[in-house]
Amino acid sequence: MISVAMDGPVGAGKSSVARESAKKLGFIYVDTGALYRGVALYTVRKGVSDSDESFAEKVEALLDEITVEIKIENGEQHIFLCGEDVSEEIRLPKISMVASSVSQIPAVRAFLLELQRDIAKKNNVLMDGRDIGTVVLPEAQVKIFITAAPEIRAKRRFEELVNKGVETTLEQVLGDLNRRDYQDSHRAAAPLKMAEGAVLLDTSDLTFEQSVESVVGLVKKAMQL
Repeated sequence: MISVAMDGPVGAGKSSVARESAKKLGFIYVDTGALYRGVALYTVRKGVSDSDESFAEKVEALLDEITVEIKIENGEQHIFLCGEDVSEEIRLPKISMVASSVSQIPAVRAFLLELQRDIAKKNNVLMDGRDIGTVVLPEAQVKIFITAAPEIRAKRRFEELVNKGVETTLEQVLGDLNRRDYQDSHRAAAPLKMAEGAVLLDTSDLTFEQSVESVVGLVKKAMQL
C-alpha cells in the first residue's frame, strides 16, 4: 500500500488539491481535519464552549458517545457523525475554530488516530491534515507540506465561504486564519510543523491545476523508485 501524507496550514488548498490528486492517482482521499470537525460539531451541539476552563475534560467525557465515520459516496468523502451526514455543517467557520481547540486535546487525537491508520493499512491513501507526516503516518512513502502566503490563503478561504452562502468579510477570515495558524503551531499535542523528509510545496503562485500536477508528479516519482 502507498501512503501520501499532506500537511499544511488552513486555507493552503490541502483538501481540494489532495482530493483531486487522489482522484487522478486512484487513491482514497482522507481529510483528517473533517474528523476533528465532526468531534467539534458534537461538542457545540452539546453546548460545550471552547472558552470554558474545563473544555478538555468535558470533551473527553463526551468521546464515548461519539462515532465519526468516513464513507466514500459517488467518489466523494462524506463525514458521518453518529450516523448523520454532517459533511456540509462541519465546514462552518464556528466549527472550524472549535475544531482547532478540540485538536489540542490528546484524548481526542488518540481517539481518532487508530481510525486514520486503519484506513491507510487497507488502502492506497492520500491523507491530509496537520500532523499526518509527523504523527499519524510517519512512515508514509511521500510527505508533502503545502502552504501559501496568509493573505492568499485568506482570499481562497473567503471565496470558498462566500460560494457556500456564508456571510463574512475578508478581514474576518484573515483574522480567524491567523489565530488558527497560531493555535495549530503552538499546541502541545502534535503541533503543525513540516515533517522530516517532506517536500515543501508553496502554492502562492500556482494555479489549482499546477498544484495538483505537482502533487501527482511527486507521488508518481516515488512509486517508480
